[in-house]
Amino acid sequence: MPILGADMTAGTLIAWRKQAGDQVRRGEIIAEVETDKGLIDIEVFATGVLERIVVRPGQTVPTGTVLAMIREEAPVVVAPVTAGVAPTVAVPEAPAAAPTPAPERMRVSPLARKLAAELGVDLATLRGTGAGGAITREDVEQAAAAKPAAPARPRVDVARMRRIIGAAMTRSKREVPHYYLAQTIDMGRALDWLRAENLKLPVTERLLYGVLLIKAVALALGEVPELNAVWQGDQVVQSEAVHVGVAISLRGGGLVAPALHDVQRRALGDLMRALRDLAQRARTGGLRSSELSDPTITVTSLGEQGVETVFGIVYPPQVAIVGFGKIVERPWSVQGAVVSRPLVTATLSADHRVSDGHRGGLFLAAVDHRLQEPERL
Repeated sequence: MPILGADMTAGTLIAWRKQAGDQVRRGEIIAEVETDKGLIDIEVFATGVLERIVVRPGQTVPTGTVLAMIREEAPVVVAPVTAGVAPTVAVPEAPAAAPTPAPERMRVSPLARKLAAELGVDLATLRGTGAGGAITREDVEQAAAAKPAAPARPRVDVARMRRIIGAAMTRSKREVPHYYLAQTIDMGRALDWLRAENLKLPVTERLLYGVLLIKAVALALGEVPELNAVWQGDQVVQSEAVHVGVAISLRGGGLVAPALHDVQRRALGDLMRALRDLAQRARTGGLRSSELSDPTITVTSLGEQGVETVFGIVYPPQVAIVGFGKIVERPWSVQGAVVSRPLVTATLSADHRVSDGHRGGLFLAAVDHRLQEPERL
């Protein structure tokens, strides 16, 4: 049972996606677990065979409990060769295999193929009714209508989530020596660039300014890497990859902060698509276990609620959280002249055991610098 945050102590196994004897590959979803954050898809981190299932659906077990046993694929071993001596390898004689007939090419109209992907219909299970046995749009629609409805995902117990979040934040304030910094950032250049860039993009692919903030934070961590870290046991461990936890409010109440992975390496368009997908799955169900266990720093923004400044509380085992308020028009001095500019307040709450105000100040300055060069994000 994975630990999906410092506030998790147990989870309930809801269903297995694989059965004993099935092949599994690293990154596949093999089970669903219910936690205070909702129904979470559990990934497998090894490639091999699901040897034995230990915990059955419906059981609630503490974090760290073995859910199943996986027999990993044996690595390929190359025997050393001594000079002048060739290694002897016994190879069992395999029976001659009967030739496998080439599979018949599946005939599918482009529209039917696109529709099948959208509706989650396996084309290999269909018998086409079109000319020459081709699979048509009607075949796909009928198969989709005949599929049993997916079971409803359990609703989040908001009261329980609030209690658990409260306990985690109380622990953080008690155990983590916080320090707080704030910096006002001129967003004029970033917003001008964003407007121009979005004119080149289809409406469905346009960027939100929040993705600029997330990418700027990730790149700024390259200059102050000690903020991109987590506590392991009694020591802090820096992370080379930047997995930004994005605070997302749930429709029924409560909050989750799943990770956008490898933010520092991703283009803005890819990052925007990932952010939309992450927010949708956070609110409808379907977050992956790695998205809740991997964040190395968190970004929170309350600008949509009209808040100008937000100071977050560090979420263990992380060591920093960055906050952004709404963009507001304010008088600002530019080359000796007072003009109206769009400003945002960026804040940093960080663990004083890991960094100090000097380093935190350099980090916020680096975020500011990145946002003044939006074309390089």
